[in-house]
Amino acid sequence: MRLRLTPRDTAFYDQFASSARNIVEAAEVLEQLIAPGADRTTLNTRMREIEHANDENTHEIMRRLNSTFVTPFDREDIYDLASRLDDVVDFLEAAADLIVLYELQELPEPTRQVVRVLVQAAHVTAEAMPRLQSMKDLSEFWIEVNRLENEADQLYRRTLATLFNGTYDALTALKLKDVADQVEAAADAMEDVADSIETIVLKES
Repeated sequence: MRLRLTPRDTAFYDQFASSARNIVEAAEVLEQLIAPGADRTTLNTRMREIEHANDENTHEIMRRLNSTFVTPFDREDIYDLASRLDDVVDFLEAAADLIVLYELQELPEPTRQVVRVLVQAAHVTAEAMPRLQSMKDLSEFWIEVNRLENEADQLYRRTLATLFNGTYDALTALKLKDVADQVEAAADAMEDVADSIETIVLKES
């Protein structure tokens, strides 16, 4: 292991963990929002609050990055991880907002399953994030997130097949595809987070 100066300040790790918790909450809110009989207006408002709080957390990471002389690992990797964590929440918020704006009553079952996969990936990420400081026992995390993203990809393809098999009229199919695209983008962004952490661990080991 190469010698490196590691500051005692754990602020970056704490903020990464906070972003991961925001992802869990955002994924769970989206899961609630697509349930039958959900109060979508209230849940969408809560989603926007989570997205705003996560933006503030990301901005604080960037401010700290610009004012800290010694960082726990490469500045570029800190920026990359913070940005990718933020992307996940942005995509989840966009999906929720489109569901409300389009007044969609129900999503195709494969899309609902992708949301459930996202909830799983969010919890796996939040549970792994505290281990970033020690850089230990993280390989199972990125392997599992990769597996879940592959599952989400398969479900996304099933969604597309469902949307364009004649079950839906053209306009509704396009609206549902917009939502499915955002949900799939969130899954991809979750894998990007895992890839960032894998890169950091490999570089620092």
